[in-house]
This record gives sequence, structure tokens and C-alpha cells, in this order.
Amino acid sequence: MRRGYLIASTFAAAAAAVIFSVAACAGGSDTPAESPLARWQAGTNYTLLEKPQPVKVARGKVLVTEVFWYGCPHCNALDPTLEAWKLSKPDYVEFVRVPVIWGPVHRQHARLFYTLQALGRTDLHPRVFEAIHRDGNILAAQTDEEARALHLAFLRQHGVTEKAFNAAYDSPEVASNLQHAEEYTRDYQVASVPVMFVNGKYTTSASEAGGHAELVSLLNDLAASERQRR
Repeated sequence: MRRGYLIASTFAAAAAAVIFSVAACAGGSDTPAESPLARWQAGTNYTLLEKPQPVKVARGKVLVTEVFWYGCPHCNALDPTLEAWKLSKPDYVEFVRVPVIWGPVHRQHARLFYTLQALGRTDLHPRVFEAIHRDGNILAAQTDEEARALHLAFLRQHGVTEKAFNAAYDSPEVASNLQHAEEYTRDYQVASVPVMFVNGKYTTSASEAGGHAELVSLLNDLAASERQRR
């Protein structure tokens, strides 16, 4: 993909710490004036996927998906904008997040994300970003057992009991969601994060839109365009 930033994570075999490294990555047609997309350029601000993916969404709804990684600084920077957009987005937009799974560290973070959902503690989603990028607690480890202990310690700080944690962490719901995230990463050929998908048909990012505020405007316009087609 040509947008965003590729995120790579490696473990030093002899080291006890997990090291994250981030590197830069490089990953139209005329639009009718009445279209919500009139001010955006296809191929520059957004892309129509060569193979659109089917989406499951209620009638009259438009699905907007963010693919992200907790360890990504650019996802961290974008998150407050998306959190605010959740409160102002059109009612017909259904917004979901999918954690990318490229390797073991991403899977550890994805399990934490889905555990928050299973616990009904999505309010802690921004706190995970803060722990990693502000406090230096990377919430990942060389083994899944060590990562589990870090996740439990983090959630206990926020009032989650060990019993509730274990029930959610090991639940079929979390296991199913992890499988879905792996399939999503593969089916959409996600090569960089953060990246947005609209109704399984369009893809865009903050860099393509021209900034965080511009991304929100573009997402609204892409969603409005899809709604007109229904």
C-alpha cells in the first residue's frame, strides 16, 4: 500500500525487553457536482478497492472501519480525533475498530483490545494508548504468558478483578474476534496503519485526506455517498 507508515516489531532473542521500531512507508475520475465526493479526488484522497469486500450491516447503515495497532504512534495520534468523531458522526454510520494482526505482538495487543470489549470496558481503549506511548508500558512481551500478566496488571489498576479478566481473556468471544481480525488483515491486504475502510469498498487514511480533520470530513462524505446508493 502506498499510504501511512509500516509498523514493524521485533524481539531480541537474548533481551528481556520488547523493542518497537517504526519506519516510514510508502505504502481520478470526474465526480458529479451533486455528489458528496465532489471536492475529493479518487486515487489521491481515497481509493476504490479492486475487490470490494462484503459487509454485514443493518439496512440503511454504512460501515466505517479503522484498522489500527496499539503500538503505532500514528494510530495513537489519530485516536482522539476518532473518539470525538464517534460522538458527532451521522447516525447511519456504524463505526468499528479492527486491530491489525501481523505477528505475535500485534496479536497480544489485539487480545487486549477484544478483552476490553468482552469486559464492557471500552472506556479503557484510550488508556491503553496512554500506557504504551506516554507511560512506556508496552503491554507486550516475548511470550503470551508474560503479556497476559502485563494485561492483568494493567486492568487491575482500572478496577477489573482477576476472575473477570480470566473469563473475558479466555472467552470464545475473544477467540472468535481474534480470528476475524486475522482474516480482515489478510482479506483487505492491510500493509499499513492506521487505515480506514468504508463499506468494504473505499479505503483512505489521514495522510491521503490531508490531515486528521480532513479525514473526518472525507469519511462523512464517503459514507453519505454510499448512503445515496442504497
